[in-house]
Amino acid sequence: MKRFKVLMIEDNPGDILLTTEALKESKFVVDIEVATNGKEGVDFLFQRGNFQNSTRPDLVLLDINLPLKSGHEVLQEIKANPSTREIPVIMLTTSSTQDDILTSYQEQASCYIVKPSESDQYLEFIQVFERFCSTLTD
Repeated sequence: MKRFKVLMIEDNPGDILLTTEALKESKFVVDIEVATNGKEGVDFLFQRGNFQNSTRPDLVLLDINLPLKSGHEVLQEIKANPSTREIPVIMLTTSSTQDDILTSYQEQASCYIVKPSESDQYLEFIQVFERFCSTLTD
């Protein structure tokens, strides 16, 4: 069974918990690292500061509304750097505005998912996550 290392860049503890619990139900083995702001996420990806020994994730789950550096800024940095641009980024955010969706895809997000508002709706998130991950294992 394929194992995925996922970096989740999310500042909301409730969303971190719900997403982490939901991913445990995935048919894939998922190892999750969490960065709680945009700067921390970028430092993790580029092995800076406290993250000098971090390992490259297979996938990034990225919120848009983050402290210190927005999700859009993080996405731009990921895609601008040759060492990270191939990492798939799934935007997982509360924003359903057309502007955020369009901007994310223009910035080369791989997928855009609006966070479920109820815990039982995370099943749909898991199904989308698994379909996406299946494309990475083919």
